[in-house]
Amino acid sequence: MSIRVNEKQRTICHSEYDSLHQVILCQPQYMSIRDVINDTQKHFKNEGIHIEKAMQQHEIFVKALQSQGVDVVLLPSLSKYPEQVFTRDIGFTLGQTIFVAEMASDIRKGEEDILKKWLEDEEISYYNLIGDRVEGGDVIIDQKTIFIGESNRTNRNAIEHIQRILPEFEVVAVPFTERYLHLDCVFNIISDHEALFYPEAFTEEETNILRNRYELIEVTKEEQFTLGTNVLSIGDKKLFSLPVNKKVNKELEKRGFDVLEVDITEIIKSGGSFRCCTLPVLRSK
Repeated sequence: MSIRVNEKQRTICHSEYDSLHQVILCQPQYMSIRDVINDTQKHFKNEGIHIEKAMQQHEIFVKALQSQGVDVVLLPSLSKYPEQVFTRDIGFTLGQTIFVAEMASDIRKGEEDILKKWLEDEEISYYNLIGDRVEGGDVIIDQKTIFIGESNRTNRNAIEHIQRILPEFEVVAVPFTERYLHLDCVFNIISDHEALFYPEAFTEEETNILRNRYELIEVTKEEQFTLGTNVLSIGDKKLFSLPVNKKVNKELEKRGFDVLEVDITEIIKSGGSFRCCTLPVLRSK
């Protein structure tokens, strides 16, 4: 691990549901399905992605975030990175530090350098995770507890390393069925006592661990395919969700959430939705 430190500190994140003030995105300008890595991509491989439509949907999402008072940072998109729209995976903000990931997939290696360039230009400190394969889609934060999905993108050594360097946190390893790629595709915390959850991805042991901490809102197989768990909370019980996930949205509304529906179904063809497309930099209560 290497460290960059300076006196400027403008990053903070203690949960998945505190008020979001600044977030990093990247336009899907060169988005394509080159190497099939999940069931969603497999389903849409022959159909492909309509770039103009994906760009339009992404712009609507950006404007919706800005209308809620969120500052949106757009990283430059490069043609050699077809999955660059999923900024969540290249790092995660924990406490007052941004951790920059080392990407597991060859097709994504190098995306993290663009994030580091922006952080350095902004004089924002970061921890550079070298030699540890961990991606932000597997890291879900709730105050002093960090849930980390054990997958083919995030390994056990990385999880144990994070626990060693962050002894003040409880790090909970959560193995799940690897076909779902990242933990946030099957589990997502939306309040201090509620979480979205796809039961088929977990064994009984992992299910009980999560159920002991949260009221689990189960997502159906159909709405897991359209990434019903992969919402983005922006604080004050507001969150972004896809219009097609009607059962999830209805249940959230019953629980008092303000569901902001934005259609990014062209982008989810590559296997990621709102949470995958956003890297929070600054959240506060």
